[in-house]
Amino acid sequence: MRTMRSWFRDTTGGLPTTFWYLWSGTLINRLGSFVLVFLAIYLTQERGFSASQAGLVIGLWGVGGAFGTTAGGTLADRWGRRPTLLTAHVGAAAMMLALGLARDLWAVALGALLLGMFAEAARPAFGAMMIDVVPAKDRLRAFSLNYWAINLGFACAAVLAGLAAQADYLLLFVVDAATMLITALIIFIKVPETRQAGSTTAVTTKTAPRGALRTILTDRVYLGFVALNLFAALVFLQHISMLPIAMGDDGLSPATYGSVIALNGILIVVGQLFVPRLIRGRSRSHVLALASVVMGVGFGLTAFAGTAWFYGLTVLIWTVGEMLNSPSNSTLIAELSPAELRGRYQGVFSLSWQIAGASAPILGGLVREHVGNDALWYGCAALGLLTAVAHLVSGPARERRAVALRRAGEALAPATASRAPEPVEA
Repeated sequence: MRTMRSWFRDTTGGLPTTFWYLWSGTLINRLGSFVLVFLAIYLTQERGFSASQAGLVIGLWGVGGAFGTTAGGTLADRWGRRPTLLTAHVGAAAMMLALGLARDLWAVALGALLLGMFAEAARPAFGAMMIDVVPAKDRLRAFSLNYWAINLGFACAAVLAGLAAQADYLLLFVVDAATMLITALIIFIKVPETRQAGSTTAVTTKTAPRGALRTILTDRVYLGFVALNLFAALVFLQHISMLPIAMGDDGLSPATYGSVIALNGILIVVGQLFVPRLIRGRSRSHVLALASVVMGVGFGLTAFAGTAWFYGLTVLIWTVGEMLNSPSNSTLIAELSPAELRGRYQGVFSLSWQIAGASAPILGGLVREHVGNDALWYGCAALGLLTAVAHLVSGPARERRAVALRRAGEALAPATASRAPEPVEA
């Protein structure tokens, strides 16, 4: 009992209060994250769209998200993290209801585009705020806890959504919008602005707004890291678009898909809090390479699945890869991002997810229709292995860049701390 208490204290203790408000907002938001999980089933079974049309709509969600993350990263650095989060959540709630009420294909497509734009605009601001408030030594724990909250909500949402979809699909959109508004309310009441406008040096402050895009586009180490995440996301996001359609082809119901995909969240809830201790001190490049291999194998085995238990087994396998991938990714983003450009760097990383969100369902649908279901899953396995090799090759350069940025930050800290305070009476 004492060991368990000690582990719990080591895992959750000492984190800032603002982090826990953000964590609570994440959990509530994800408890209502019904729509994206069941959007492919909703579009094909309830609205009667083809698999290609459903892939197009989900792809437009990703296109909107690409614009949203780009704008959200810039606004988080210039306007502030808090107003960006509030605007994004309120706008996403409105678009969620509009999507649920849309009927024609053009209206559904436009609703998905705008919803993706608002929903994903919150991602860079949220990531930057987490880095702002959590000290570097605690970030691995903090990001793991936040990821745990995401998947606790997702596991509950997947099961509940499968049941709610049998009653009324519109209910999914209403509940999802309500949780977004509750999250916005928590941020409005409890979360202060965390962007420190005066914390950078004079030279950095002067050049950051105009030179930010050039800085990112010339950062080959970071862009290589983003590209590898894009390849991993192309594989991972097949569970939202093509996996439910494949299970439907095998005669499995939406409720069965909800139960199977909920295994993803359940395994993460049970095991994610132990991952930081498991990977602490290990090479992040090796961890990311292993994660890519495991995810590729898990999705590759989907080609042989035909029953609920076999689909569940594949989900459990690629979930292990996801659990290894997430905390290493999050800490690397934090260490590879200059302090004055955190929002923009978060936005560029989130952009890789949105590009994958736009292309994964379209590419997956085309491969299924023209080459076959098995070819899609074999391709996922091959892409996972190639990504693993690339992580091993590019890892040392990333670590050197992280060390250089850390030393630069430490060199600036004494100068800032040693400045003499202004006299109380001038």
